[in-house]
Amino acid sequence: MKILSLDCSAGPASAAVTEDGKVLAYSFVNIKLTHSQTLLPMVENALKSAMLGFDDIEGIAVNCGPGSFTGIRIGIAAAKGLAAPKNLPCAAVSTLYSMAYNFVDTDCILCAVMDARCNQVYNAIFDIKGGKITRFCEDRAILCEDLAEELKKVSQNTPKCVIIVGDGSEVFYPFAKDIKGVKKSGENNRYQNAVSVGLAATEIFHSGKAVSPEELLPTYLRLPQAERELKKKNEVNV
Repeated sequence: MKILSLDCSAGPASAAVTEDGKVLAYSFVNIKLTHSQTLLPMVENALKSAMLGFDDIEGIAVNCGPGSFTGIRIGIAAAKGLAAPKNLPCAAVSTLYSMAYNFVDTDCILCAVMDARCNQVYNAIFDIKGGKITRFCEDRAILCEDLAEELKKVSQNTPKCVIIVGDGSEVFYPFAKDIKGVKKSGENNRYQNAVSVGLAATEIFHSGKAVSPEELLPTYLRLPQAERELKKKNEVNV
């Protein structure tokens, strides 16, 4: 199955074409342009590099959250727009779960973190063994101090290395750097990318969990900042 996958859930953006777990083409940018300017040109470049036309694509995958509210909306809108004319099946991929595929060939405990500000990270923890990814918890927003306490317990109960991955690494790592067996991932595989989205989506398509373009929705773990501030203001005025 040929899958076109997208990611613009944080600062970088990327597009990839995969087929049955094999990467056919990949396009990535990390420049100061909005994702609305860069995403579709990358789609065109990935298809051209794979020597395919859009008619060859059988499914669309996108990181649906957590992440940047604006970035997630752009990615979902692009996926819907691309999928709708042919009613292609879509895979809504957890951004945190897709990052686990960066280390799918490494036996480890993976702690995926994205900067959620206010001393919080979006987080999920995974056990990776023999190419199989198992969740320890669902996607969540959690205080850095609380996550560090949780990782202490995890590291005490496993001989595996605990790897911190994601754009929240710089924010969270100071809280965990003294925990035995915990290390920060290298730059080359630290961030979410469309290749990992495509690999995670292969599992979704094969398990029959794809959705229609109309059913493809973003996943937000908390309200946007403007809505949180308005809610707080209203509570004070009550």
